[in-house]
Amino acid sequence: MIGVTVLIHAVFLDQIVRFLEQVSPRIYRFFYRFWKIPIMIITVLIVFLTHVIQIWIWAILFFYLEPDILPTFESALYFSTSSFTTVGFGDVYLDEDWRLLSSFEAANGFILFGWSTAFIFEIISKLYKEDRIHKT
Repeated sequence: MIGVTVLIHAVFLDQIVRFLEQVSPRIYRFFYRFWKIPIMIITVLIVFLTHVIQIWIWAILFFYLEPDILPTFESALYFSTSSFTTVGFGDVYLDEDWRLLSSFEAANGFILFGWSTAFIFEIISKLYKEDRIHKT
């Protein structure tokens, strides 16, 4: 599962860069002076969507592994979100046979959030310092 989420993350981040390179000239022409703001918003929202997809994939796994403890998909999604974001409320927990898996999800989420933070920082750096994502 960690490999799947890392692959999804890598593909999405790569596609974000490609997408921004294509749309940034049009965004510049439309927004002119404030063109960097929509670029940053688009970047953050797509990165957020990437995390949501990964959380849902973990939730699907938990839903099928623990039907007695997580009887609804909503409870599996809640548990997955809590684990992935490393909040870990503790109001829902897995059986001893699977509880280590939630720790792996937390570690996975922690790493992917760090990666996302670095990625967003790099996009913002390119907007203000480099010409790779350019206005023309």
